[in-house]
Amino acid sequence: MRSSVLSLDSARNALSATPPLDRAVSSALPTRLRPADLLRLTDEGAEDVLAGRYDHLLPANGIWPTDERWATRLLSDDEVDVWLISWTPGKSTDLHDHAGSLGALTVLSGALSEFRWNGTELRRRTLTAGDQASFPIGWVHDVMRAPAADCLQVARNGTTESAGPLDPTLSVHAYSPPLTAMSYYEVTGHGTLRRSRTVLTDQPEGDM
Repeated sequence: MRSSVLSLDSARNALSATPPLDRAVSSALPTRLRPADLLRLTDEGAEDVLAGRYDHLLPANGIWPTDERWATRLLSDDEVDVWLISWTPGKSTDLHDHAGSLGALTVLSGALSEFRWNGTELRRRTLTAGDQASFPIGWVHDVMRAPAADCLQVARNGTTESAGPLDPTLSVHAYSPPLTAMSYYEVTGHGTLRRSRTVLTDQPEGDM
């Protein structure tokens, strides 16, 4: 896991110590936090989960749901929400964006498949334990637990290594400002993206 250097409090302190942005620029930005800040927060959250600091929020008796995705909020204030998500096989989020929120994630265990719309097609990538990703405004993607066959990675020496245990498959996500809405999309037969609906929600990565 990457080392954590910025906590939620220290992120705020660091940002408040920087010179104020030009008023016109500041008003156009949805949050004072930047993708790098969210990546650090998800990394820190992942470290805290692994260290047992959030054991009181985890499923009782260590039994993780197997039918549907599960999530719990780790941190929340007016600027950011941080969530822990457990992923189950075959359950995708459907193509969506995060409306006016920036996002980021760190994978704790297992692997996730992300299908991102790049303007002309869906591009797929696999994120394994320790990997991170950030999502600017306008990022449209579908996320799901990666199939077991995809949970292999090639080491530098050319050997194939496993992404690690798949159960549970866990990731920590941060959104700033906190989620208020998500739009869902479908790819048309003409190779374009069409918005199918917009929902008000504060839940991460689609309905749980």
